[in-house]
Amino acid sequence: MPMHNPPHPAEILREDVLPELDMTVTALAERLGFSRVQMSKVINGRASITADMAYRLELANIGRARHWLAMQSAYDLWQAAHREQPRIEPIVWAHA
Repeated sequence: MPMHNPPHPAEILREDVLPELDMTVTALAERLGFSRVQMSKVINGRASITADMAYRLELANIGRARHWLAMQSAYDLWQAAHREQPRIEPIVWAHA
């Protein structure tokens, strides 16, 4: 079964987390020790959730770091699989 286009994990931050916490992007950025610009890029899907950000989200009690990174990885892999890639010939392994 082919994987469907997963959402950027920032959609969850923007649409679920921030409203539930009644928190602005600026307030979240300050709480996590990031600039507002940096946080805004992530929230708007123009930047990835990094390991540092995922860990800080966990420290702030906003989900598990591994979960944030898994969502980011799923998003990134789907994007890569649906971009034009160079033709790559499979490598045939010689069995010893």
